[in-house]
Amino acid sequence: AVVTNRWAAFPIFFLMLFAVFQCTFALGDYPMRWIEWCVEALGDFVSVYMAPGWWKDLVIDGIIGGVGSVLVFLPNILLLYLFITLLEDSGYMARAAFIMDRMMHKMGLHGKSFIPMIMGFGCNVPAIMATRAIESRKSRMITMLIIPLMSCAGRLPVYILLAGAFFPKKAGLVLVGLYALGIMLAALSAKVISRFIKDDDLPFVMELPPYRVPTAKSVFRHTWEKGKQYLQKMAGTILIFSMAIWALGYFPLNRNIQPGSATQLEQSYIGRIGKFIEPVIEPLGVDWKMGVSIVTGLAAKEIVVSSMGILYHVPDAEENTQTLAENLRKQENNKGEKVFTPLVAYAFMLFILIYFPCMAVIAAIRKEAGGKWAWFSIIYTTTLAWIVSFCVYQIGSLF
Repeated sequence: AVVTNRWAAFPIFFLMLFAVFQCTFALGDYPMRWIEWCVEALGDFVSVYMAPGWWKDLVIDGIIGGVGSVLVFLPNILLLYLFITLLEDSGYMARAAFIMDRMMHKMGLHGKSFIPMIMGFGCNVPAIMATRAIESRKSRMITMLIIPLMSCAGRLPVYILLAGAFFPKKAGLVLVGLYALGIMLAALSAKVISRFIKDDDLPFVMELPPYRVPTAKSVFRHTWEKGKQYLQKMAGTILIFSMAIWALGYFPLNRNIQPGSATQLEQSYIGRIGKFIEPVIEPLGVDWKMGVSIVTGLAAKEIVVSSMGILYHVPDAEENTQTLAENLRKQENNKGEKVFTPLVAYAFMLFILIYFPCMAVIAAIRKEAGGKWAWFSIIYTTTLAWIVSFCVYQIGSLF
């Protein structure tokens, strides 16, 4: 009578989403600062007791700096999963799917498509697997292809970092705006793709489960399982890529140039990669370091923050105590201009929101739909990301 009411349903739904993201940002800020302090203290401790050399630089900048820059966002990830679990276990998520059915049909989708789409806010891979429950082949295929536009938890650290640095008073609204834009782009994409996939649509039949008070045991178990997966990813994929990014930025060594300096970084292997792709990303207001972060994010979106933590590191002792967000605000290019402005940060977040989903998602699409659709997802999302970021940055630059 209330949450599926014709007039009240959508305001309640969007108010619920805003509350979730605002609480994720506000409540997660305190433990995030504690973890950040612990990471900095560990780096300082290691710097005192380890002998100088490339091994010390690897441990401090590559491992502690790279993995630590992602670890600080663990509280926010856990909070997001906690709220999603509460909505699912209480029975509200089924009602959300019900009220979205009419809108789903206008997009060429099925009401059941909404649940995998919401699951995509946690992780796109299980969301794609969940499309098996959709009987209509057309709806199943379209849902699978638009799920990468649902902003997964892996992208959340990028948003929190940049929104907190450049939109500190409106970070919650920026987060809601990014998620809402992802949903809008998914809706438009579904409408376009539906014209090319023909199939009979089935009626929407769904039993609404009774409301339940979520049990603490169930909620915390699901939240911890997701948090454990995040920690395992940090101990595996993120650690390996952080070390690889550090090595590419550290070598080849030049005796005449101080290791870790801006000049040395530009002449390193990763600097050469960044300079190579810079002409493609420059129209988006993005510099070569951000370009490298985009490339490394192909493996996992959390690595974008890890890469930025390594590439935007300031080697001076006084500067080392600064947070990554403060370093980003102070970054300047060779012309003395700010590298990051609110406009650049927003355009960059939009690109991260839309472009190439991670390798695991592509593998899931390939398994469920075939290689042809996996390649379509890669090309479509990356092209769309470039167009949207280009338009936002170029139009925004006029004002």
